[in-house]
Amino acid sequence: MSSTEDFVEAAADPNIVRLYRKDDGGALVFREAWVDEGATGEDGAWFVLNHGTVGHQSATRESETATAEEAFGMLAAFKEQCLADGYAELGRGEQFLVVAQFALKNDRVTDRDRYLEEKAREALTAHLAWRGSGIVEKTEFTAGPHGTGKLNIHILAPDAARAVANIKVCIREEKLDFTKLSIGTAPANDPGALKARHSPSGGTAFTL
Repeated sequence: MSSTEDFVEAAADPNIVRLYRKDDGGALVFREAWVDEGATGEDGAWFVLNHGTVGHQSATRESETATAEEAFGMLAAFKEQCLADGYAELGRGEQFLVVAQFALKNDRVTDRDRYLEEKAREALTAHLAWRGSGIVEKTEFTAGPHGTGKLNIHILAPDAARAVANIKVCIREEKLDFTKLSIGTAPANDPGALKARHSPSGGTAFTL
């Protein structure tokens, strides 16, 4: 089937610092920060700090700086402090692949399918980012059985169960064909192990 589109999310920018740890109750919490330099040619920048429990709406604080250099200095200090507080970056092997999959009527990609791809990608990007529960890595269209098609949205997530729950809420709230949605999860480095964690049929089989 035609048209595989890689979509690297802004949250994957190397200038964004994102770290995790378990709190005293065993919940996975996160801190992240980045620099918003604003429009080209403008002086100053914003240092943005975001933190919370993975899967839940985070809290955000912004600080204006006189120069971008000052903001990046704050970013470096932020990372140093997080590491001292027991936070750590998660490698890909410590995370999960979560795929939000929409069943399509046929294997010919239509304008409506493209619209669904764009809206679902945008909605999931924002919803997951503000909850620390995943980064949209790419979208793709693939062929399904009997001339049908599929839209797959690949997400890298630190907690598979939280990501699945967030995806379901997001797609329902945005009214984006929830009845056509399946969600599969696997270790991030083993996509062949994908199993359905949500399916209209209730089955556990999941294929891209």
